[in-house]
Amino acid sequence: MTREEYLVLCSKRYDELTALKKIDNFYDYESEFAVIMKDLSKEVLEKQLSELPADRRKKKPSPNLGK
Repeated sequence: MTREEYLVLCSKRYDELTALKKIDNFYDYESEFAVIMKDLSKEVLEKQLSELPADRRKKKPSPNLGK
């Protein structure tokens, strides 16, 4: 993942984070903040790990088998 890709993901959530200022109750603020951050961290993790293969059962060749 490049810096630009990360910034794009974060900028998508920026409006949601600024909308939190309208919430007066700290408990509601914290719970909404946690949801936004959980979604953002999930997107970042998925982007870092790459795309999933089309067939989840397909095995990748292991470089250690030939040793």
